[in-house]
Amino acid sequence: MMTRFDLHSHSTASDGTLAPAELVARAARAGVQVLALTDHDTTDGIAEACEAAQRHGLWLVAGVEISVTWKRRTVHIVGLGVDPERPELQAGLQRLREFRQWRAEEIGRRLAKHGIPGAWEGARRLATGAIVGRTHFARFLVENGHAGSVREVFGRFLVKNRPGHVAGRWASLEEAVGWIRAAGGQAVIAHPARYRLTATKLRELIGEFMACGGEALEVVSGSHSRDEVVAMAAKARAFRMLASAGSDYHGPENPWIELGRLPPLPAGCRPVWEGWEQPELREVAVC
Repeated sequence: MMTRFDLHSHSTASDGTLAPAELVARAARAGVQVLALTDHDTTDGIAEACEAAQRHGLWLVAGVEISVTWKRRTVHIVGLGVDPERPELQAGLQRLREFRQWRAEEIGRRLAKHGIPGAWEGARRLATGAIVGRTHFARFLVENGHAGSVREVFGRFLVKNRPGHVAGRWASLEEAVGWIRAAGGQAVIAHPARYRLTATKLRELIGEFMACGGEALEVVSGSHSRDEVVAMAAKARAFRMLASAGSDYHGPENPWIELGRLPPLPAGCRPVWEGWEQPELREVAVC
């Protein structure tokens, strides 16, 4: 019987809606055997998730999703099997969280100028962890009747040239991969098809990522279509990258994305978990 992996998920430590322990319990009920908690720019939920994983007999991979600015675009790099105690990683994440705090306050100020007062306070109320993200603003705006869905909020308020847009100033690609490697982890380009890069730009991103020490491409993602999975698998094979698979689960309010509900990696892909049975990796990667 094949092991069921889900190597990209979020909890209330960032912009998910389930507490880490609840997330692990749901993953176990869904039949997931190996789960990575990869909250945005924080590892705060890992300790709670580890305790829950031990209760449910699930293998918890310590992870993180790092925000990166590349060619004036925001891309995300997942770190798998990181040691959350490593100071290089935590110093970098702290810097990103400080920017996130300023950005959230600035989004609130800009929405107030647009005639929507109280957005910062509302988003902060919806964020049970330390991070206030754009998703929390989106939920507030839906809750208060300014849009019918989170997706509509992003299109009307939070993207470039809209009233709540604030450009990101994130880590460089070299910094993000360096922090992950310093923490003993493997770096993965998250949901690459979502960036809508041209073939040339995607090759450029992958080339720079690998030159920094990056290893894997998230071939199977909750946001990838079947054709995109095929295309990303071809890229992974062409660049001799490892392939990862993750739902990018944020909570039950998005029923079209569920923990562990993922197609298998396409033929010819080398999984990122290849070799994870090594004892030295288990010491830092799992609970």
